[in-house]
Amino acid sequence: MKVDIILCGVGGQGILSIATIIGEAAMNENLYIKQAEVHGMSQRGGDVQSNLRISSDPIASDLIPKGGADVIISMEPMEALRYLPYLSPEGWVITSSVPFVNIPNYPDQKDVNDALSTLSHVVSIDIERLSKDNGIPRSSNVILLGAAQHAIGIDYDKLEAAVRRVFARKGTEIVEANVKALAIGRDARRQ
Repeated sequence: MKVDIILCGVGGQGILSIATIIGEAAMNENLYIKQAEVHGMSQRGGDVQSNLRISSDPIASDLIPKGGADVIISMEPMEALRYLPYLSPEGWVITSSVPFVNIPNYPDQKDVNDALSTLSHVVSIDIERLSKDNGIPRSSNVILLGAAQHAIGIDYDKLEAAVRRVFARKGTEIVEANVKALAIGRDARRQ
């Protein structure tokens, strides 16, 4: 197994939580994992990006080369476009469909959607609406992770177990909200 993942979005959206869950699941499967330092401003509102590499064989570098990413998981659609040069020709983009407009010159949403529609493998879902409609407004990032499960190649039950371990210290209510979010994302991708 080998999967190279770029995680991106805006500070405060839960990118690092996604990375932690994937890393926990991978380590529990005795896989090698390397994560690059988060680039950008990790404070609320700044762009955030991280490289996450998982393999059954040792990994030499924590950085993903251009054209080498198997998956881009993006909490924000324009941020997904920013990292397209790193996506492999058969790679997947899993992204929120709703922009987080935090800059005055944010591109027109139609232009962003048109650019995403040219790709072969895209899942674009309204994670914010799904999280609010299901009473879990702080779990939209885990909904996106659920939608990405097929692309990252880690069994769903392994990701669910990782969600339970990662959020265990926050109590049963938070654990169950995030388990629910993971399932919502998986089911939304299938529709």
